[in-house]
Amino acid sequence: MKRVYITTALTCLVILAVFIGCFRVLNLDGGKDTLTVGFIYDNDESTAYTYNFSLARDAVEKTYGDKVDIFTCSNVLDDEMEEPLRMLAYKGCDIIFFNGYSKMVMELAPEYPDIQFCQTSYMDMSGQKVPDNYHTFKGEAYQGRYVSGIVAGMKIKQMISEGTITDDQALVGFVAAFPTSEVISGYTAFLLGVRSIVPQAVMQVRYTQTWSSYAQEKNAAEQLIESGCVIISQHTDTIGPAIACEEAAESRKVYFVGYNQSMSEVAPISSLVTSRICWEPYVLGAVSAVMSNRSIESVVQGRIHGTDISAGFDMGWVEILDLNQQAAAPGTQKAIDNSVEQFRRGYTDFVFRGNYTGINPDDPNDTINLSEGYRENENTSFPLFKYMLSDIITVIE
Repeated sequence: MKRVYITTALTCLVILAVFIGCFRVLNLDGGKDTLTVGFIYDNDESTAYTYNFSLARDAVEKTYGDKVDIFTCSNVLDDEMEEPLRMLAYKGCDIIFFNGYSKMVMELAPEYPDIQFCQTSYMDMSGQKVPDNYHTFKGEAYQGRYVSGIVAGMKIKQMISEGTITDDQALVGFVAAFPTSEVISGYTAFLLGVRSIVPQAVMQVRYTQTWSSYAQEKNAAEQLIESGCVIISQHTDTIGPAIACEEAAESRKVYFVGYNQSMSEVAPISSLVTSRICWEPYVLGAVSAVMSNRSIESVVQGRIHGTDISAGFDMGWVEILDLNQQAAAPGTQKAIDNSVEQFRRGYTDFVFRGNYTGINPDDPNDTINLSEGYRENENTSFPLFKYMLSDIITVIE
């Protein structure tokens, strides 16, 4: 009888061990049946940047349905972050996402150790000591900028070959918000993409000193068009530059390359293509991690820099949208596919490379030689290339 009892006990222990193992594999151990998710936007969905970010919120709602409760606060300025953040914490949020640049998020995170705070990165996070529950993330935007620059370059090449413009009229315009490394990195990558097709192309940049002003952005684009730019792109938040191009297209050939949100509806004649950061992979991964009681960095697929993550085309964090086949030069789709495939294979250091010298506009003694290349987002998700290629880029005051 003792043998029967021992065998029965051992059998029960084995079954229990298997059950516990399966329980853990299925992420049921310590997981959550429902989750409360918060979003805080620096603007609203009428602007391209916030609209693009809101697509991740929509993806969470679609993916998880009634398993998530979602609260959203819009038009929150950086210095007004405390009240909505505390309100979402009071509502029981398990995780909160932010697309603004407020340092207050990192400062308040330790007060709520049971909440995960995930913010689009706004500075170099390498070497930064941050709270355990504070995370940053951003797609490697320079990759999309470079590919969309190829699209623009092919159109300029077509215009030259057809006699619409001459070689020395290969002029690109860029409407920029502020001279931050994020903005400079983006428009430099864009121009280098153009120059990979049209080596003589140069760029004029106009700063608006604001992220979101339809009137200022449209006016800046109009001035660039008046000065002879045949391609306009932007790193600002409204449709102003696209509208300026569409209106100008009625009397002359000028084309627009978008960022964050497709402008094909508001600029169907002039819009060529759009690149965007795709926020969905990170946001969905972070929600899954919290729901299954795992660390975000163990679940989200990307390049991990501590609690900071970045990725590009290889992980679906950057996308090219809405190539206008009616306006684009022949062979453009193939050129896009070839370039994107390079990024997906991990080849990235060809972007910031060439016979160029860059100067830091804040410190003329700080220069960089790109003959050996520069690798963006190597240790942080925030873009750090801050050098002006003065021979080919001119800032118009």
